[in-house]
Amino acid sequence: MAGRESGGSPAARLFPLPTKKPTMIDIRTAPYAATLLRVSLGAMYIAHSLILKHFTYTLPGTAQFFESLGLPGALAYATFWAELVGGVLLVAGLGSRWVALALVPVLAGAAWAHAGNGWVFSAQNGGWEYPVFLIAVSFVVALLGDGRYALANAFKARNLQGAYA
Repeated sequence: MAGRESGGSPAARLFPLPTKKPTMIDIRTAPYAATLLRVSLGAMYIAHSLILKHFTYTLPGTAQFFESLGLPGALAYATFWAELVGGVLLVAGLGSRWVALALVPVLAGAAWAHAGNGWVFSAQNGGWEYPVFLIAVSFVVALLGDGRYALANAFKARNLQGAYA
């Protein structure tokens, strides 16, 4: 038996004893991690729309910036509302997968707008790495879903209870 455990015999190499595979994701904490990531992404969208576009640059100023890039000024207003409503939906945990995916084009536009400034976001006029990182985070939220604490979970539970009551 010693040869089989140590892997020294030919039989042990052909027929190794089963070993426990390491767990890739801790299922006890993953729902909380998904919640934290979703809420953080939503808060970023809310801050980016309200603080940056509304309070710092103002919506007319943001529209002027969009026009300087050759984009329609009205797209600035659509972007503001997409970020604000999308951020609120993400924080609340309603349709997180679809909202995160729907906001990827907004981030792709931001990455495009800042591409010529280099990759460091602290560079003058901002860089492209922050929007690209947020695209990756959005895809992760889309893959993970709502997480443990989300309004969508309350609606799902209520629907199940009604179906079996």
